[in-house]
Amino acid sequence: MARILITSAIPYINGIKHLGNLVGSQLPADLYARYGRARGHEVMFLCATDEHGTPAELAAAKTGEPVAGYCARMHAVQADLARGFRLSFDHFGRSSSPQNHKLTQYFAGRLAENGYIEERVERQVYSNADKRFLPDRYIEGTCPNCGYDKARGDQCENCTKQLDPTDLIAPRSAISGSTDLEVRETKHLYLRQSLMKDELEAWIDSKTDWPILTTSIAKKWLNDGDGLQDRGITRDLDWGIPVKRGEEDWPGMEGKVFYVWFDAPIEYIAAAAEWAEAHGRPAADWRRWWRTDEGAADVRYVQFMGKDNVPFHTLSFPATIMGSRDPWKLVDYIKSFNYLNYDGGQFSTSQGRGVFMDDALEILPSDYWRWWLLSHAPESSDSEFTWENFQASVNKDLADVLGNFVSRVTKFCRAKFGEAVPEGGSLGDRETELIDDLYIRIRAYEAHMEAIEVRKAAGELRAIWVAGNEYLQAAEPWTAIKTDPEEAATIVRFSLNLIRLYAVLSAPFIPDASETLLKALNTDGDWPDDLPAALNRLAPGHAFATPDILFRKIADEEREGWQARFAGQRR
Repeated sequence: MARILITSAIPYINGIKHLGNLVGSQLPADLYARYGRARGHEVMFLCATDEHGTPAELAAAKTGEPVAGYCARMHAVQADLARGFRLSFDHFGRSSSPQNHKLTQYFAGRLAENGYIEERVERQVYSNADKRFLPDRYIEGTCPNCGYDKARGDQCENCTKQLDPTDLIAPRSAISGSTDLEVRETKHLYLRQSLMKDELEAWIDSKTDWPILTTSIAKKWLNDGDGLQDRGITRDLDWGIPVKRGEEDWPGMEGKVFYVWFDAPIEYIAAAAEWAEAHGRPAADWRRWWRTDEGAADVRYVQFMGKDNVPFHTLSFPATIMGSRDPWKLVDYIKSFNYLNYDGGQFSTSQGRGVFMDDALEILPSDYWRWWLLSHAPESSDSEFTWENFQASVNKDLADVLGNFVSRVTKFCRAKFGEAVPEGGSLGDRETELIDDLYIRIRAYEAHMEAIEVRKAAGELRAIWVAGNEYLQAAEPWTAIKTDPEEAATIVRFSLNLIRLYAVLSAPFIPDASETLLKALNTDGDWPDDLPAALNRLAPGHAFATPDILFRKIADEEREGWQARFAGQRR
């Protein structure tokens, strides 16, 4: 049994996430976690909400709530949606937790002791009307590149050009709209990543099994332009983790907080501490996942994220851990994803374009979305959600292949033999050939899952479903029943065991359907390590209940209505 630590990129607190966010981190992480548990491994799957920084303050200001209250409310919303999509977190924490405050301040103190933090004076925009410094995203204006009049001080969302606040034409405060701005000096802390460039590069080079997407992004940030840059880790904000050196005050840093991209990854560790406290467990129980001197040396740590998060997880967070010179666990494998685009354009949280998690669950149960998203995961390149493709995949894969097989077998058995597994005779050549074929396919499926090749695993799983349909169509129990009832019973008994097999193998992808099938068949979900035994688990006389329709088809009228509804601004 292996021990597997899994984290998915923690989502910003500011609003409900769209399907592109979901498939870029949390959903494939859940797939891997469910598979690991099914194979008998000890899994710790952690995530949280990212609650500090500009997005949280701006979102709270729009609703008129105190930022702490807004974050508490939205954490509950995001946790509920995670449950709706059956994301099986062991703990879904909060970056504003006391545990993360303590750990972030601890890491800052250790980095300072080891010479990896430097105080620097820099020039930032100050709003006289708001009486505060404005971080990049608090400043809006006209983009000098494309003329978009709502560009932010860090990037133009319209043309994607990277900007500095001073680049903007007619800049204004995103808080008050005031144009009474000036540039002032302020002191901040910088993480001296440049001092660790060689160490980071050697560590990245040692990860020969990482996806090309992950390593190419990491090396680009290491080597392009002037190379790895030092990074500011503090901000002039009210909401965040106060700047301290461990438990001590930091002279000159009064009133400042740590930058969200410094404290957010540390929340992965803090989430484990939150889990322990929530379950009344001693600190040793979470430290065995994170400290290599306390048991984490044999842990395999896997991270899941979209490609935009790769630089922080291959450089900044590892630099934080390495620079502490403490034996914290470093990531072993980073599974990164490209972008999922939406129906000829892009998903956009700010513009409300695309399908968001709450709307998706209002339309259809989570398994429909899980199957499409995972079977079309943007691994090797960007992929695109279209309503036509979604409809076709649901109707063909889930309804016509898996659902139809279950319906035909169980209803035929109920009509001809009752709701119990018939006895029949010994398995014949057709069944033996299918078992041999399934053995090869299941081993391939397992290999893809272990390698976190999501689309290949989905394709192999669908092929396993198809094999059962082809067997049933060739065996024709509805014809055999007329001349050889024993042969028909054998076919049905074998097919009912195939349904159980499908329920077990499909559980990481479509957990609700799997649970429905296992409950209807009155059986367990043990993994089929011994395939012949697994296909004989439901013995003659074993009672079952004929399940309702497993997956319904999507009508053209529904698809057209949804396509129109989600073409623009969210309601």
